[in-house]
Amino acid sequence: MIKVVRGNPTPEELAAALAVVRARAAAASVTPPGAPTAKDAWADPARIAGTRLPQPGPSTWTRTYWPS
Repeated sequence: MIKVVRGNPTPEELAAALAVVRARAAAASVTPPGAPTAKDAWADPARIAGTRLPQPGPSTWTRTYWPS
């Protein structure tokens, strides 16, 4: 809600001021291109695998054994 506290604006001046306020509010709510969104952060694989897995070595086969 906008309230005029001083002066006596004409309807044209009031409409112009309201247009500026609405344009600034609309520009502030637009996300810039390339900015990460909440969905992008949620689907980011780095969120799940924060650390790298150990590299294969000579005893790697011992960690892959699954007894039946």
